[in-house]
Amino acid sequence: MAAAVAVLGAGGAALAARSGDDRSAAAPRATVSSGPPQRVVLPGRPGDPATVTDSDQVRAPDGSTYNAVDTAFVQMMIVHHGQAVEMAELAPERATDTRLRALAQRIGAAQTPEITWMQAWLRDRRQPASDPAHDHRTMPGMQSDADMTALAGLRGADFDRRFVVMMTAHHRGAIRMAGDVLAGGTDQQLYEFANEMAVEQGSEIRRMQQLGIG
Repeated sequence: MAAAVAVLGAGGAALAARSGDDRSAAAPRATVSSGPPQRVVLPGRPGDPATVTDSDQVRAPDGSTYNAVDTAFVQMMIVHHGQAVEMAELAPERATDTRLRALAQRIGAAQTPEITWMQAWLRDRRQPASDPAHDHRTMPGMQSDADMTALAGLRGADFDRRFVVMMTAHHRGAIRMAGDVLAGGTDQQLYEFANEMAVEQGSEIRRMQQLGIG
């Protein structure tokens, strides 16, 4: 539990952000702890009928419990991580600061296997890789297509400064989303994953600040 407190500190009171008008898209409003659970359909094994149950009573093959907040977080964080990796892959040929290039490599090396882990989390629970109802553009910290194109067109110090600004905002958004699942999710393994992810990204934000580039 102490580690979870560290996440909220690193994320600038991530949970408190949920009470404002700009709440994170990671947690559907109908599934947070203050509202009733949703009814969900679980596909049966081959030849078995589907079953209907409450979203906060779904069990994974390993017996752990997860809910719709957990699932939405994973589906959206895969896309969120994907953009961070895309940004990190621009740095080797564009960044001037060697420390920034090293940090970008670290970000890509950390988030790429996390994407793989989250994809497996969904497969193991027979959940779709994405939800058409999710508008990924509204996720906290997500950068617009225009911003991504502009970043790719920069070189040298201009790239370094813009990368720091964009990645810092991106990480802060991820920490907010982690706060949502820490507050409303029920999967213990995902809780630990989100907590560790937020702590790591908080550390990377501080590292970018220390570079003195932005």
